Amino acid sequence: MSTGNGASSAPGHTPTPTTRTASDTRTASRTPRTSRHSMFSSLRIRNYRLFATGQAVSNTGTWMQRIAQDWLVLSLTGSASAVGITIALQFLPMLVLGLYGGVLADRLPKRPLLVATQSLMGLTGVALAVLTLAGHVQVWHVYLAALLLGLITVVDNPARQTFVSEMVGPVQLANAVSLNSANFQSARLVGPALAGVLITAVGSGWAFLLNGLSFAAPVAGLLLMRTAELHPVRPQPRAKGQLREGLRYVAGRPELVWPIVLVGFIGTFGFNFPIWLSAFVGDVFHEGAGTYGFLNTLLAAGSLAGALLAARRGTSRLRLLVAAAVLFSALEVVAAFAPGFWLFAALLVPIGMFGLTVNVTANASVQTATDPEMRGRVMALYMMVFTGGTPLGAPVVGWVTDTYGPRVGMAAGGAVSLAAAAGIAVVLSRIGNLRLSVSRHGVTFVPSRPGTVLVKAA
Repeated sequence: MSTGNGASSAPGHTPTPTTRTASDTRTASRTPRTSRHSMFSSLRIRNYRLFATGQAVSNTGTWMQRIAQDWLVLSLTGSASAVGITIALQFLPMLVLGLYGGVLADRLPKRPLLVATQSLMGLTGVALAVLTLAGHVQVWHVYLAALLLGLITVVDNPARQTFVSEMVGPVQLANAVSLNSANFQSARLVGPALAGVLITAVGSGWAFLLNGLSFAAPVAGLLLMRTAELHPVRPQPRAKGQLREGLRYVAGRPELVWPIVLVGFIGTFGFNFPIWLSAFVGDVFHEGAGTYGFLNTLLAAGSLAGALLAARRGTSRLRLLVAAAVLFSALEVVAAFAPGFWLFAALLVPIGMFGLTVNVTANASVQTATDPEMRGRVMALYMMVFTGGTPLGAPVVGWVTDTYGPRVGMAAGGAVSLAAAAGIAVVLSRIGNLRLSVSRHGVTFVPSRPGTVLVKAA
């Protein structure tokens, strides 16, 4: 696992010692001595097991609601653009307020903060369920629910991301981040399938209700944790300029800047699957909600494979991040023009795998490269760029999809992501004075000038 500031991933960068806190020191004695390549090593920690179990239940409900929400909007409006607006409203607060959420996450104790945010998310799901089951739901109700969820997520997301390190410590952080993604993607396998069955049998309202009730599991897990076994980071006192301090911190570290820039492009243009898959199902393949759930399940299967491979690998390198981004984007373009249903469906599996590799690798590399007292603000910036770009990209992608068809819409998103990945690869090679060399021994970056450190390609 990368334990410093991620400099080994950034060509030509001189490592800077990472600040160690008292909680980091305690971690060494508390964390089980497991191989860094052990796929499930973080689950040996009781508090993390409670967290992971609660998230598994909640994530399943979340995926049920996502599928039901997209399908409900499409049923009410018949428009892929309306689905894009719903997604945009859910992520717009992160774009506008995300950095302030990170400041709050650094200032406040994370466990009680998460109890509050997870409870509010559950209430939002229940409210939408009541409206839908009563037959009074309108598209603006769904828009409002999406916006409220987005506002809560502004605080919940950085707090939840950074709380992982407080449960497992720095030694197991990369493994725990990967397992979180595996947890989320496992739920993605089950949630869409259940949502498809429920929507077909009894309607979207029951999916919303089950999602609302599912938040009882993570709240219970948080309350049952042993606080003495946590590795808390000292909350930062309220002070002026903390937001600017976080931005300056990131700006001075290329090992943070480039992963954040890359996931910004990928998140804005390459991760618009609710728009594309709903449009492909309705306009290209002429199928129903069950097929929509099936395609999401295939995407999740690939994502789960990517997360488990990342957990076993235990390392986070920029060269792996760029390579995965290139493959993800190129496969999206190929899938957009797949001539038949089954080829399109099969391509979703590797797309999910490489897309998840991008997400996990960037997340883990950014967290391990960040000092603990700055982690809330840095992860808020990361999530603001990754998910906050969706309000900008989703309406545009939805308009292109409505105007020119699902194939052009998906191909355009993949092409923009591919251009960004290729451009960042060139920038990183120039920073390290490297050039690409292909030989019978493999693909490597070699020095353009004598004295440059050799960095092998993944």
